[in-house]
Amino acid sequence: MDALKKEALEHIEEHKEEFIALAKEIWENPELALEEQYASSLLAHTLEKYDFSVTRNVADMQTAFVATFGSGHPVIGMSVEYDCLPGLSQKADTPYPDPVKEGAPGHGCGHNLLGTAAVLAAVSLKEVMEKNEIEGTIKVFGTPAEEICVGKPFMAKAGLFDDLDYVLDWHPSFENGADEDVCNAFFNVRYHYKGRQAHGNSPWFGRSALDGAIWTSHAIEFLREHIKPAEASRANTINYTFNDAGPEIPNVVPDHASLWVVGRFTDSAEMSDVMKRVDACAKAGALASGTEIEKEFISASREKIPNAALTKVIEDNMKLLPPITYTEEEIAMVKEMQKFEGLEESGLPTGIIPTRKCGCGVTDMAEYSWKAPTANFRVVTAPQGGWHNWKVAACAGGSIGFKGMVQAAKILAVSNIEVIKTPAILEQAAKEFEEQIKDKEYVTLIPDGTLPPQGIYKATMEEYK
Repeated sequence: MDALKKEALEHIEEHKEEFIALAKEIWENPELALEEQYASSLLAHTLEKYDFSVTRNVADMQTAFVATFGSGHPVIGMSVEYDCLPGLSQKADTPYPDPVKEGAPGHGCGHNLLGTAAVLAAVSLKEVMEKNEIEGTIKVFGTPAEEICVGKPFMAKAGLFDDLDYVLDWHPSFENGADEDVCNAFFNVRYHYKGRQAHGNSPWFGRSALDGAIWTSHAIEFLREHIKPAEASRANTINYTFNDAGPEIPNVVPDHASLWVVGRFTDSAEMSDVMKRVDACAKAGALASGTEIEKEFISASREKIPNAALTKVIEDNMKLLPPITYTEEEIAMVKEMQKFEGLEESGLPTGIIPTRKCGCGVTDMAEYSWKAPTANFRVVTAPQGGWHNWKVAACAGGSIGFKGMVQAAKILAVSNIEVIKTPAILEQAAKEFEEQIKDKEYVTLIPDGTLPPQGIYKATMEEYK
């Protein structure tokens, strides 16, 4: 291992306790999408402490920021997330479901680890570049609301990613590896119906907003037949739920109702066409029910473009580092979790899965991949058995999650050093990127005049304070 990488690893070891405490603080104060005032402030202040220049409230989002250090090229993108999930409150290091507060939000995706690891890596990379007079610019993007794919599409629309040379990113996982993975494009929209109340024994005086939402859902079901199929790992899907229907009593005709619709598609051009047809379904539901309709566009993000050159750099550097070691107590707790869920009591993997070409879950980090060569990897922070669940939250606030976070920071730091010090890698990555997008044009999927859905979870956060 070369001297620069050793410097970065030594810096991470020297400062890891500070950042473990930071990740724990964010875990203990979970905040939903666009409500991440505390987490974004902690991370931004930490970057300022280490001499990054921070611009807050970017792209019309109070909890978004861009932190910059250095000058010239390459311009290195690093991604920070910090939002949590509704209903996933969970006590740390507990081998069974046990919420801190029933129904409250919690870090069931490990974003307290994701964002903190990226900041630790950025700080360590900055120290190495500064000490060794290495030219380049580090840009750390504080991206809120990943769980509803809001932050990065709006930041991309604002032009914040336009000058990047490349991006390396990571995500907490139940396995270790760097894949040439792709994720589907995604849209997120709500339709709000307004009707007229009436007593249930004379409903002809009313206009049911719930009927409008239900008719729309029926129309969407008929639409499914006309959507092109895709392989199971990247299925084209539409999901919806009814929310905010009322009054909540069956003998009153509902005068308000909402239908929340999301979709995942392998191709954003096809998705754009389907979105228009879903809009038509919604208008038809309102017309049939005699109600008024208002559309709330939340967000839309593109499919991810993988980069083989950068993925190989990450995989090679993952292999350079010794694997994470776990205590007997940590493995015993994980096996208790697996036993509770009826899963194989296999503990935690420590090996690295060879690079695959595969699909992955929807994420708005795909927006980076349309602006610059982008690659990402996964590090174990919780046991296998799905994601967005109590096990992830329990580990994200404890030693298993923190070990994965520190390992991820090390991988980010040494991988970035290799790219910076080996111009041929970036040349190859850029050539691959240009070939992939030569027949494509990045056009934002966010309609003109649309603002981020600030306050979408404000009431939920206030309920669980």
